[in-house]
Amino acid sequence: MSLLKPLYTVYEWYISRNLRPENMPRHVALIMDGNRRYSKIQGDMDPIEGHKRGVNTLEKVLDWCIDLGLEIVTVYAFSIENFKRPPEEVKGLMELFKYNFESIAQNKRIHKNEVKLKAVGKLELLPDDVREAIRVAEESTSKYNKRQVNIAIGYDGRLEIVDAMQKIANQVKDGKLDPKDIDEKVVNENLYTAGLVDPNLIIRTSGEERLSGFLLWQSSYSELYFCDSLWPQLRKVDFLRALRDYQQRERRFGV
Repeated sequence: MSLLKPLYTVYEWYISRNLRPENMPRHVALIMDGNRRYSKIQGDMDPIEGHKRGVNTLEKVLDWCIDLGLEIVTVYAFSIENFKRPPEEVKGLMELFKYNFESIAQNKRIHKNEVKLKAVGKLELLPDDVREAIRVAEESTSKYNKRQVNIAIGYDGRLEIVDAMQKIANQVKDGKLDPKDIDEKVVNENLYTAGLVDPNLIIRTSGEERLSGFLLWQSSYSELYFCDSLWPQLRKVDFLRALRDYQQRERRFGV
């Protein structure tokens, strides 16, 4: 591996120099798949250790996004379905989320680069201490508007749309909205990602080629990129390849 590292460094430089800043996606979404499989192929590694390696990868990816000037990043951290995993794993994940949200509030790079953090999903399903850590992290970055990172936790794309429909129905019930005025703009304004541009590019790791309920409404015209690397093994060259692929595509809206 040590012999390959200089080659990858050169390859990263080669791809980077050919990326066009004016054609970078404004919003990149990431399905961070493969933490558990990474644990299994290591032998007797605890699944939580695999998730910790995944957090390390996320920190690196966010650094790359800052360096590349990407404005918005949305990551799929924990789905509603994930609550069905073994209780010890769910408990370990919640402790990991709590620790990392607390760390964000003290992260110098986050504050230096004015990154706003927002958690999206059915947050009421999370333990109280995790919700409190989220509140502190969000408040500590609430005044920033240069960049934004959304953490989808306790998230399900269908439930997001149902929640939006319920909000709209209540507005109609209260006489604040006429049913004839319900359009895409109104729906967008009631999603968890209200106010943000839809993701231009969605990247999924681990070789799986599906969205798994991630940003179902927002992804209608997103470019999709599937990477074989498990999330903890994602390299910068893999991320750069995804951006290069995005820039080489001729984007079409419609059929």
